[in-house]
Order: sequence, then structure tokens, then C-alpha cells
Amino acid sequence: MNTSKSSVKNGYYPLLLDIVQRPCIVIGGGKVAERKVKILLRFGAKVKLVSPGVTNALRLLAQKGKIDIVERYYRATDLRNVSLVFAATDDEKTNTRIRDDARRRNIPVNVVDNPDLCDFIVPSIIKKGPLVIAISTSGVLPLLSKKLRQEIDAVVTRDYIRYADTIGKFRQYIINHIEDKKVRRDMMKRIGRMSMEELNGMGLKEIKRMFLQSDK
Repeated sequence: MNTSKSSVKNGYYPLLLDIVQRPCIVIGGGKVAERKVKILLRFGAKVKLVSPGVTNALRLLAQKGKIDIVERYYRATDLRNVSLVFAATDDEKTNTRIRDDARRRNIPVNVVDNPDLCDFIVPSIIKKGPLVIAISTSGVLPLLSKKLRQEIDAVVTRDYIRYADTIGKFRQYIINHIEDKKVRRDMMKRIGRMSMEELNGMGLKEIKRMFLQSDK
């Protein structure tokens, strides 16, 4: 893997990963590492943290059994059997060594505040119910990502969450109960043409009844 300044010109390939119960490691024990850990936990990762010192918040997470902490300096062997690596120490040489060790093992690595050393960067994230919106300036201007996140967050109201949740449940229902794929596609197209106001004004049972009766 290799990332350079060309990433700014070409941009990063956007990708949403399923990290539920996937082993991820964060090296570092400060506030930046704390933020990384909290985001990983929010998306269901299994987190190990390595650092000779940690914040009180990180220690509390460990006491609650949410993360594993190894209180010592980083070793290359810490990268065994992990899916993602986050180098979040305050020492540039250590972060570079972590990057090199991860790449030798073909493990994607993120180095905080140094896009040139990263295989991937973590975008500014909005997560509401099933909706996940990622915003990035390719590491050029994080403040702009934050500003855009705040503006979009204000627009994405509870109505959107309910809308997405209802469609998601209906989709799962027809997958489980209707074998004909063409009928499934037609139903999803029809429900997709309904406005958010229409769907949110109906319960899931009413939507099922309306669609299934019309196809008899």
C-alpha cells in the first residue's frame, strides 16, 4: 500500500467498512486516541489500545470491558491479527515506525494529522439510525469537513431517520417473504417513488398491507 501527496489530487476512494467485532488497534493514549477509540466502538469494532499512559476516559472504557488496554510502549508484534491500525502517538518517529510495520503486513494504517503517511483517512461522520454520511476534504482542510458536517447534520432531521428506517424494514420484509426478485425490485421502485411525508404518515403494517394487497 502506498499513499502520497497525489492522494490530494486524485482524492480518496470512499468505502464503508463493516468492522463489527473486527480487531482494530489504536496506539496512543491521549485525547486523539480517545476520539479514535470512541468512533470505532460506535461502529462495533473490537478495540485494543497500546500506550504506557492513557486518559481517564480510556481507562473507564477498559474497566467497563469495552476495550483492552496494554499499558506499555508499542511493539511490532502488537499488529498480529488486526484489521485496521491507528497510529495516534505524539511522537512522529513512532508513528512512522507503526506505519512501516503495518505496511509490511499489508494492514491498512491511519496516522493522525499526517495524510501523507496514511493508507486511509477517517472522514467527518454523521450517523443517525441507519443513515451514515461521510464528509472529507482529502485531509486538506479538516475545518471545512467539520463545517459541512454541522450544516448537513442540521438538515438531516428525525424525519429522514424514520424514512430510512421504514424503507429498510420493508425491504427486509419483502426479501424474507417474496421469492420473485422482479416483484421485489418493482416493490422497492414503487416505495422509492413515495415521498417521505407519505411514508412517515403510515405505519409499517399499513405499508405492507397496501403493497401486498395491490399485488394479489
